[in-house]
Amino acid sequence: MVLTLLRHTRVDVAPGTCYGVSDVALAASFVREVDALLPGLPEVDLVLTSPLSRCRRLAERIATHVIRPLSEDDRIREMDFGRWEGRLWNEIPRAEIDAWAADFLHARPHGGESVAMLRARALDALRDHRNNDGHTLIVTHAGVIKAALAAEETAAGYAMGIDFGGFVTLIY
Repeated sequence: MVLTLLRHTRVDVAPGTCYGVSDVALAASFVREVDALLPGLPEVDLVLTSPLSRCRRLAERIATHVIRPLSEDDRIREMDFGRWEGRLWNEIPRAEIDAWAADFLHARPHGGESVAMLRARALDALRDHRNNDGHTLIVTHAGVIKAALAAEETAAGYAMGIDFGGFVTLIY
């Protein structure tokens, strides 16, 4: 079975904003980004999406373009950053950032989810969907993709970047 994890396109938020589960708008460049993205996507049998609109809108466009069914899975939504949602990263109290860095996987100084909680639900979803027939395209978020690719459960293991509209393919 094959899963391709695709990060949503650019969002319309100020640079440096923490927006995990916040349902933020897509950038004005959305149509151009989708048009550029479509030719490079692999052939798929199913499109699966996070419920957040920045993924859902992209997934709907892709599913319509490739004429494939579309399903939704809440487990592949982005991490809940609690009271940090919508704040600029550089405005979050240093002590809270330090507490998170000290226990990257389990700390929840923001009151939302820990990285371990995100990882558990994301990996659970991916385990379920890797049993789908054929090739599944999963339109999701950077946090979910990083959880899927993290070689180790440390901050360094999550340090890789994934561009807006970037994707990785996992073969099982």
